[in-house]
Amino acid sequence: MNFLLRISDNEVMTNKKSEKRFEGKGRVGSRQLLLQVLYQHQKNDDDVETLMAQSSNLREYKRIDQDYFMSLLQGIISSKEVIEESIKPQLDRPIDQIDSIERAILWIAVYEISNMDIPNPVVINEAIELAKSFGAETSFQYINAVLDSYCQSIKN
Repeated sequence: MNFLLRISDNEVMTNKKSEKRFEGKGRVGSRQLLLQVLYQHQKNDDDVETLMAQSSNLREYKRIDQDYFMSLLQGIISSKEVIEESIKPQLDRPIDQIDSIERAILWIAVYEISNMDIPNPVVINEAIELAKSFGAETSFQYINAVLDSYCQSIKN
């Protein structure tokens, strides 16, 4: 059994590293589902209403923190440009050259760091775990470096 991320009706993304679909509940599950939804948003340019309607029909949606998921989804979609501009100095290449999964993870983490009352180390750890589960083999190292640098820059 492979992990499938639905991109459109005709295209799916398979992750053979992870045999499970969504293991998380609560906020962890919210981030996992949000990662899929933001990936789909990048591929199809779906709006928040479409993404919410599709997400709410998924079996996994019942297990997550739905309010948190909706808050993150709306916040991230409405402030993508601001998020990308704020993290631009920490990137080693233009944002559009960053893998879609890594970009979505960065959107989630930077939004949480900037807008939620969650300690930065917790946000970074959650982002690293998403990258380990769903990203390329070494993407977790890149995510860690970028987010650590971002946190240092906003501290100063």
